[in-house]
Amino acid sequence: MQKIVIVGGGASGLHLATRLGQYFSFTPHLKRRRQSPIAQVTLIDKNRTHLWKPLLHQVASGALDANMDALNYQVHARHHGYEFQLGSLVALDRKRQVIELGPLNDEDGRELVPARQLEYDYLVLCLGGRSNDFHIPGVRENCILLDSSDEAQKFHQNLLNHFLRLETRVDDKLQVAIVGGGATGVELSAELVDAVKRVGDYGRIRPNAMEITLIEGGEHLLPALPKRIGNNAQRELAKMGVNILTNYQIAAATESGLTTACGKQLPAAIRVWAAGVKAPEFLTQLDGLSTNRLNQIEVETTLQTQTDAKIFAMGDCASCIDSHHQRVPPRAQAAQQMADLAGNNLIALLEGKPLQHFYYRDRGSLVSLSQYTAVGNLMGALVKGSLAVEGRLAGLAYRSLYRMHLAAIHGWPRAMLLYLIGQANRAVKPKLKMH
Repeated sequence: MQKIVIVGGGASGLHLATRLGQYFSFTPHLKRRRQSPIAQVTLIDKNRTHLWKPLLHQVASGALDANMDALNYQVHARHHGYEFQLGSLVALDRKRQVIELGPLNDEDGRELVPARQLEYDYLVLCLGGRSNDFHIPGVRENCILLDSSDEAQKFHQNLLNHFLRLETRVDDKLQVAIVGGGATGVELSAELVDAVKRVGDYGRIRPNAMEITLIEGGEHLLPALPKRIGNNAQRELAKMGVNILTNYQIAAATESGLTTACGKQLPAAIRVWAAGVKAPEFLTQLDGLSTNRLNQIEVETTLQTQTDAKIFAMGDCASCIDSHHQRVPPRAQAAQQMADLAGNNLIALLEGKPLQHFYYRDRGSLVSLSQYTAVGNLMGALVKGSLAVEGRLAGLAYRSLYRMHLAAIHGWPRAMLLYLIGQANRAVKPKLKMH
């Protein structure tokens, strides 16, 4: 039996494990398990649960309860034909085709499970990206980086503590600085405006008690999108009262605020860093795998690494120039498309069929501005060129992205059921998580 090991349970890794687990473990139409599957699929992740990364800004603001929307890997694996192991990748031996997982410790640092090794025939690395601090002094120590559900929940608790100080009049104003005018920074700014309004409904906090400053190093917000869309987002955020600074570079971060390259001081009790993405640094030390300056693993158009055809990489941790000679951006839709192709090629390898080559198809981008509106552009077969959208249509399209993610990992019937459960919870529960 061939062993396929997938490291990283983000959207692309989970999608790939789900598809391959079902393909190799079940008969067509999922009627019953195969008697002799030709491959065993194992998913490795350092967390017990999965939460779609584009939702992290809602967890941070309290608009979403991560405990309710998170998916448990162990339970999901049981129902979709793959195995799950909790652990973190620490070493790779390509000659022996073995990976090493670090020891598992409890909250007090006591070892629960020692370091262990896992054999593979094919290895898929989809470890995602991390916020790029560009080696700016103080960023790692003094800013919150929304790279995981734990960090988002830490931000939320910090926010609630500051709300308490506002309500008891210990503080008159809460200053929040968000560095990075991409999708995360823009969406978080809008969610925080909504959060302070909602918490004011429950207590004694004034709507203008929070001062939000969004800082972008480029000429306009959402630099990965057309300028018109970035300007639309800036106009909407300005209406909400967000202070927007463009063409500002941050030189340092401290416990009390940020310092710009021109020497301007920006005081802030809460500092969020959402500027740039790079792959985890330890990837550069994985048994000679070729990487670039952003620590991304360099791959061929088949998504096999340039160093080893037995190892695939995809998502934000992969550097890929596709079959049309365009560099694939580190975006969620690119990772999803990579997961589809990696699944096709792994099946092809085991069945002796030719491999396919990756071509990135830009479907457009959508950015949510909380309950107020959404902006973005749509591209594809039904839209010639690029169609800029905003308002209710954009909001509907944005919300459909999460439904499509749920359908990919659960199937449409269960995805629709989860949607209905979510709507029911929103009807009976507070609009803002207050604990």
